[in-house]
Amino acid sequence: MSASPTLPPFDPADPLGIDDLLDAEDLAIRDTVRTWAAQRVLPNVAEWYERGELPEIRELARELGRIGALGMSLSGYGCAGASAVQYGLACLELEAADSGIRSLVSVQGSLAMYAIHRFGSEEQKQQWLPRMAAGDVIGCFGLTEPDHGSDPGSLRTYAKRDGSDWVLNGRKMWITNGSVAGVAVVWARTDEGIRGFAVPTDRPGFSAPEIRHKWSLRASVTSELVLDDVRVPSDAVLPGVVGLKGPLNCLSHARYGIVWGAMGAARSCFEAAVEYAKTREQFGKPIGGFQLTQAKLADMAVELHKGILLAHHLGRRMDAGRLRPEQVSFGKLNNVREAIEICRTARTVLGANGISLEYPVMRHATNLESVLTYEGTVEMHQLVLGKALTGLDAFR
Repeated sequence: MSASPTLPPFDPADPLGIDDLLDAEDLAIRDTVRTWAAQRVLPNVAEWYERGELPEIRELARELGRIGALGMSLSGYGCAGASAVQYGLACLELEAADSGIRSLVSVQGSLAMYAIHRFGSEEQKQQWLPRMAAGDVIGCFGLTEPDHGSDPGSLRTYAKRDGSDWVLNGRKMWITNGSVAGVAVVWARTDEGIRGFAVPTDRPGFSAPEIRHKWSLRASVTSELVLDDVRVPSDAVLPGVVGLKGPLNCLSHARYGIVWGAMGAARSCFEAAVEYAKTREQFGKPIGGFQLTQAKLADMAVELHKGILLAHHLGRRMDAGRLRPEQVSFGKLNNVREAIEICRTARTVLGANGISLEYPVMRHATNLESVLTYEGTVEMHQLVLGKALTGLDAFR
C-alpha cells in the first residue's frame, strides 16, 4: 500500500490554494503590480484621501505605463497584450491599495483605450493608443449625465454635422480622470443614432471642472464634462459602432476589472482585521482568541476567497472568448456587495480604530460605496440577471 502524499501546509493568506491556478507569468505580473502599489501608493494614500486629491496623477500614470498596466489586456500599439486573468490580478492589487488608483487604470484602459481599440479607426488607434499606453496621455469616458445614469439610452448630449465637422453640446457627470484627460471618449446622440467621439480636451468649448466635496474615492480625480459647441473634425467619430451597444460593451469590459478589484479592497480590510485581532488584547488575551472574533474572520475569509475564485472563473471564460455580459453582472453584483460586508465586519473587529486613517478599513469601505453604484447599480445588475433567468424584461 502506497504512502499518503504529503499535503502542503495551510496558508492563511491563500486558504484554498488559489495560487496553484496561476503560472509563473501570472505571478510575476501580480508581484510587479503589488510591489509598485506598496512603494508608490500605500505610503501616501491616506494623506491623499484625507486631502481629497490625487496630486501625482500624471506621474503615477507614466509609472503605470512603464510597468505595462495601462490597456494591458489590449494587443498592439504599445499595449502589453496580457491575459484577462493577468489584468484581473493587476486590478486586485491596485484596489488593495485604493479604489481610486484602480479606477484610474480601469477608465484609462478598459473604457477610453478599449473604446478606441475596439471601435476606432486605424488612424485613431495610432494617434492615441501608444501615448495612452505609456501614460503620456490620460483618457476619460463620457457616458453618464447629470440626469441619466442607469438609463444611458436617454442621454441628451447631442452631436450634429456642420459641413465636414461635428459640433457637440451637452454635459457629462462623475467622470473619472476628466480634468486631467488629454482625450475624452464622449458618447452623444446624433441623427443616425448614438455615436462615440474621440474629443481632444484642448478644443474650444470643452471644460472639465473637478467635482469636490466627495466622501468616497477621494484619492481620485472626478469631474464634470461640459461641451459647449465643441467642434471636432469628421475623423473624431469612432467608425466601428452605432448605438448603445458601443458604450455598453466598454462598460462590460470595465466591470470585469471591478469583479477583481473589489476583492483587493476586501483583502486589505481582511488582512488588517486578522493582524489587529492577533495583537489587540482585551480581557487578558488577544481578541482573535475569542470565538465571536474567529467566527467573523472565518466568514470574511470564506466570502473573500469565494469572490476571488469567481473572478478567476470569469477571467478564464474571458480568455476563452466565452464570457457573457450577464456573467459579468453576476460577478460585479456578488463581489462588490460581499466586499462591502467584509469591510464593515473588519471595522467591527478594529472597533474605534476602524474609523482611523491609520488603518485602511474605513477608506476602503467608503470607496466601495461608489464602486457599488458606478458601472451598474445593484438594482441594474439584479435586473440583468433577472431577465436572463426568466426571459422577462423588468427594466421598464
